[in-house]
Amino acid sequence: MKKYLLNSPQSEVPGIDSLFAEMILDKALLTFRKEQLEQKIDQSLRDRNKEEFLRLTEELNQIRKDHEEKDVTV
Repeated sequence: MKKYLLNSPQSEVPGIDSLFAEMILDKALLTFRKEQLEQKIDQSLRDRNKEEFLRLTEELNQIRKDHEEKDVTV
């Protein structure tokens, strides 16, 4: 006999919950990495470190470009 909990979503597709959790984790890690880079970019500006600024902005732009191509709006 199946037990049903009130207000508990039941997954009809095996593995969908773990896929969803992985997507959330990936998004959180991406957001964290972009925030880290932005802080380091700000610091490089304060330090007037042009080389570091250029390196970090290139990395941030590449991350944005890579994930912009993957984002699909429905």
